[in-house]
Amino acid sequence: MKKLGQKGTVLVTLLVFVSMAVVVIAAVTAVTIINTQSTAVLADGNYMYHIAEAGMENALVRVIRDPNNYTGETLTIDGNTVTISVTGATTKTIISQANSGKYIRKIQVTATAQDNLVTVLTWEEIP
Repeated sequence: MKKLGQKGTVLVTLLVFVSMAVVVIAAVTAVTIINTQSTAVLADGNYMYHIAEAGMENALVRVIRDPNNYTGETLTIDGNTVTISVTGATTKTIISQANSGKYIRKIQVTATAQDNLVTVLTWEEIP
């Protein structure tokens, strides 16, 4: 003898488990998408930092070659704009700002320039 409603219980139980599986799969998919986007943002930001460093290295070479007259420039590196500014006489403050339109990274270096020799005193990223 079968009890009335036994078939419906199996169906309801199946629907509950299928619903739970759909929720878990949706959550895992959402977390995966968010992590992928975060990784892309981090990679792009790191890339812009390296572009700013390339601008800074260029600026240091230019300061070594012409410490009294080099005041900065604007470069294009891999399609990104790098703006370099140099202030100061013997102790120079050099700022290299890389801008992709979406990300901006700035590096500031304090250095002394004497007798074709540049000594870096500080090297830091600034906001």
